[in-house]
Amino acid sequence: MHKPIENKVGPETFEGAASIYIHIPFCRTKCPYCSFVSYPGKNNDFIVRYMQTLVQQAEDMAAHPWTRARQFISLYVGGGTPSTVDSEVMADFIERCLAEFDFTSTEEQYPEVTMEVNPKTVNREMLRRLKQAGVNRLSIGVQSFSDTMLRLLGREHTAQDCFEVVGLARDADFKNISLDLMYGLPGQDLATWKNSLQAAVGLHPEHLSVYELTIEEGTPFAEQVSLGSLDIPGEGAVLAMYESARETLSESGYTQYEISNYARKGFRSIHNINYWENGSYIGLGCGAFSCFSGVRIQNDEDPERFMKKLMIKQKPYKDGEFLPLEARFRESVVMGLRMTEGVSIARLRRRYGITPGRYYGKTLKDLIEQGLLEEKHNMLRLTKRGMTLANRIMARLV
Repeated sequence: MHKPIENKVGPETFEGAASIYIHIPFCRTKCPYCSFVSYPGKNNDFIVRYMQTLVQQAEDMAAHPWTRARQFISLYVGGGTPSTVDSEVMADFIERCLAEFDFTSTEEQYPEVTMEVNPKTVNREMLRRLKQAGVNRLSIGVQSFSDTMLRLLGREHTAQDCFEVVGLARDADFKNISLDLMYGLPGQDLATWKNSLQAAVGLHPEHLSVYELTIEEGTPFAEQVSLGSLDIPGEGAVLAMYESARETLSESGYTQYEISNYARKGFRSIHNINYWENGSYIGLGCGAFSCFSGVRIQNDEDPERFMKKLMIKQKPYKDGEFLPLEARFRESVVMGLRMTEGVSIARLRRRYGITPGRYYGKTLKDLIEQGLLEEKHNMLRLTKRGMTLANRIMARLV
């Protein structure tokens, strides 16, 4: 039971620089594990119309007083599969965003401009045009270096395609490449997983995102699980894969800075850190979220409705809420604990006038006594053992 807090702190004003997320909801095919807002099979005319509407939303948001008072540190183009959009159309849109919004450039790595790509949907010319437009970080959806696993996941590409796209990206002068890998896949064993890890390390990416497969409600995989026709590895096998990733990547020069993310020095994801620190961000595109000054807004998930609302000068929103101070505090704790360095108690006090010890009381004390959390140097963080039980711990703190 959380202790109610008497707090005289007003609406949150501890807001630093912000981020922009752009959602491109198009894919060639929909993977059987995917629950994201994505629509396969849309023709090029529809996609171009969506991108034109996206420009309109970007211009509207750029003119907002809150936005004009902000500097932005990152822009992230995700999906879906953003690389299904014509490279010239996408490059023009990114250039427009970088011109419309005030992006800080006080340090060499700012702004961080990331675009997700899939190995089968890019070529040398596209990558060069994206680089010219300002993209300086690629997130490549590899998922596995096993062709068997890739077929099972419904991916169009092969392991060889993954090797080739990294080579093309280097030729296009990309110096910040992140690879996505998944473990806990149907029929996957530890040896297969280790092979994927070694193949990834051999490509020398600057960053790796290593995710456990989650069976999401409403997906084909969820239906197969309910029928007992999907061979998902057990908890012990999944834990062994997680520990194998930590060991292999640490030995290869990568530092784990978040539960699922590893980076070489200087290449942590600026955009994602802003999420985990519960910073402000704007979401452009159907289904995207914005969060600023305690307000959370979701855009309409249907691209037709999203476009229609903007065309008739309506806001393209589906939902919105103002989060009370304590809810924002809990979010900051739970998201911040995903990072290996944890969450700053002093920063929580400055932002919300609340500390974890005072708010969670016995719950926090029990988790510390069980060796799942630790408080050191004014930071609250998960222990190594706590990292493996993170979801259960977060459920007690949310």
